[in-house]
Amino acid sequence: MPWKDHVKKKLESVTGKETEILSVSSVGGGSINETFRVETLSGLYFVKINSSSLYPGMFEKEALGLKILEDAGEIPVPEVVAWDETNEEAFLTMKYIPPGTKSTDFWETFAKRLAALHRHTDEMFGLDHDNYIGSLPQSNRRYKSWTDFFREERLEFQVKMARNAGKIGNDTVKRFERFYQKLEDIFPVEPPSLIHGDLWGGNFIVNPNGEAVIIDPAVYYGHREMDLGMSQLFGGFSERFYKAYNHHFPLDKGWQQRLDYCNLYPLMVHVNLFGGGYSASVNSILKKFQLVRSSR
Repeated sequence: MPWKDHVKKKLESVTGKETEILSVSSVGGGSINETFRVETLSGLYFVKINSSSLYPGMFEKEALGLKILEDAGEIPVPEVVAWDETNEEAFLTMKYIPPGTKSTDFWETFAKRLAALHRHTDEMFGLDHDNYIGSLPQSNRRYKSWTDFFREERLEFQVKMARNAGKIGNDTVKRFERFYQKLEDIFPVEPPSLIHGDLWGGNFIVNPNGEAVIIDPAVYYGHREMDLGMSQLFGGFSERFYKAYNHHFPLDKGWQQRLDYCNLYPLMVHVNLFGGGYSASVNSILKKFQLVRSSR
């Protein structure tokens, strides 16, 4: 069944009304997904398509993540209409959000809402199900300790994958081992915060009201500085955002330096996905960490 017929049938099943697809236009920006704006008699939709065999359960997990964020009620997310999988393809259909222009207080409002999201807490780090970070599986086994969770579920998981694929050498592995020895002393103790998990500049859009809408989550309960670190990794966030965040939910002293350590995780994800210069960025952070520690 062609994907358009499949999406049409799913929409009719969910809405209980017959519909017709009037037009389809490709939307750029996806790396592992094909994305489309679909106009129907029942409204406008945004449809993502990928390989169900390469990325099993990806859209189910994305829909679950968006529902968790929606239920928190702090920051806008796309409305999921339906998801489904065939033997070959997976589909995720959401209400289409027309692009808007940032409001004058865009960054302040975005920061205030993210801070409010981070105040949603849990007793354990992790989540009750695994999901994805980009196109890689993300394990969310639950831990009482952020140090243990960050080491085992975020860093060591990626380090082993990269080492086994020959994308990092033993020197990098040893630097991580030394980093782990001091990990307990790095992060301030805080309760697990509900975080987006992949908050880079490409994972928010602006709606017609001029507000930030966060998309493509990799949700879990983690240290809130992980979201802030990711937001700085590839740029795209104003300094006004960080100033406003600190006003609403102040960060402990030294947070700017800790963001580099947070970003070891997304950088290792990029090592495993793309290789290249990302391993150099990882080693630069680890070497700088060793210099800082040895100077104390």
